[in-house]
Amino acid sequence: MSLYEDIINKKEKISVIGLGYVGMPIAVAFAKKATVIGFDVNESKIELYKKGIDPTNEVGNDIIKVTEVEFTSDEKKLMEAKFHIVAVPTPVNQDKTPNLYPVEEASRILGHNLVTGSVVVFESTVYPGVTEDVCVPILEKESGLKCGKDFKVGYSPERINPGDKVHTLSNIRKIVSGMDKEVLKEIKNIYDLIIDVGTYPVSSIKTAEAIKVVENSQRDINIAFMNELAMVFDRMGIDTNEVVDGMNTKWNALGFRPGLVGGHCIGVDPYYFTYEAEKLGYHSQIVLAGRKVNDGMGQFVADASIKNMILAGKAVKNSKVVILGLTFKENCPDIRNSKIEDIIERLREYGVEPIVVDPQANEEEAIKVYKVQLKTLKDVKNADCVIVAVAHNEFRALSLDDIDELFVKEDSSSKVLIDVKGIYNTEEVKVKGFSYWRL
Repeated sequence: MSLYEDIINKKEKISVIGLGYVGMPIAVAFAKKATVIGFDVNESKIELYKKGIDPTNEVGNDIIKVTEVEFTSDEKKLMEAKFHIVAVPTPVNQDKTPNLYPVEEASRILGHNLVTGSVVVFESTVYPGVTEDVCVPILEKESGLKCGKDFKVGYSPERINPGDKVHTLSNIRKIVSGMDKEVLKEIKNIYDLIIDVGTYPVSSIKTAEAIKVVENSQRDINIAFMNELAMVFDRMGIDTNEVVDGMNTKWNALGFRPGLVGGHCIGVDPYYFTYEAEKLGYHSQIVLAGRKVNDGMGQFVADASIKNMILAGKAVKNSKVVILGLTFKENCPDIRNSKIEDIIERLREYGVEPIVVDPQANEEEAIKVYKVQLKTLKDVKNADCVIVAVAHNEFRALSLDDIDELFVKEDSSSKVLIDVKGIYNTEEVKVKGFSYWRL
């Protein structure tokens, strides 16, 4: 009998290692079809899940309360499973080189508890070769087992888009790969249990690893192109969004817009790709150029804010600047690698300590990661400049009259409104008389 059959008959278990934005939805989805152990080293997170609280907002509290996932921080529980999914984050170091510690540590923990006959599938974003050249040796060393004989491995890159309630786990086609045809068939069959639109097998683990870093690098480059246009059009006095709207009337326009590119995927994956390319003697001509442009957009927005404040007659130092949004994208509590940090740090260089409002972000994380004490909209009064940086639904719901209430009560032309996401209608803003700038 195959491992797939044992799992659907609940004779064997699935484990998911790493219960964040990626791992939690996977664990919950599989728990509807199989017996699932959800493991994370973060004990406080595990306690929240046990109480029915979803800090990621990816599946929601109601579903967490009723899911049959067995949440645990006890690594010994992993010995009860034979199909393991590793879904831990893979960030970059300060020098932009890959930080493989989380996936290496997950491999060590799993290796301690790996049993004969297991299949290990990595979902963490890595450069081609990491699964077989880095993770497998750790699994073998810690378990005393031999890969290919005692256990097998595969790779299936995560494609979850945090905060997206339309493109969800079940309706995004999933790339699957395995070290041989036999395990690939098992991996495909098991993932097909939860992926409604089906899986897409590829020939090798390295190919699957490459697909992940390349698809996000492609998006990064396209957004970098739009960001570069935005910086040039700003000097030309041309509205970038109007240009894009016109361009998008053509059938083959790609629809990308300028913006802040942060988060755990698009802002990170290109560095994994270029790191491995450099090791092979190739220096990236395009990917790193795109990263350089996108990494500079936070400072560009901050400088534009300062410029517009000066033009509005504001004394910049110690002025009251409000930033609406801290997370890396709209309608998502994830603050990892948020480019709002770059806006904040740049403003601090000018002697401005901004007030930051974000109803989606976790207050404790904001303090720990960015040294920012989050405020509420009710706390905001007498602002000199308001930067709408993240298009949360809560901010989209604010009318221009609501925005006006956040400012100092004086002539509208001295009220500086910076619209990073292009939320507001330029004609309506003109009627209000704000000093208005958008990316």
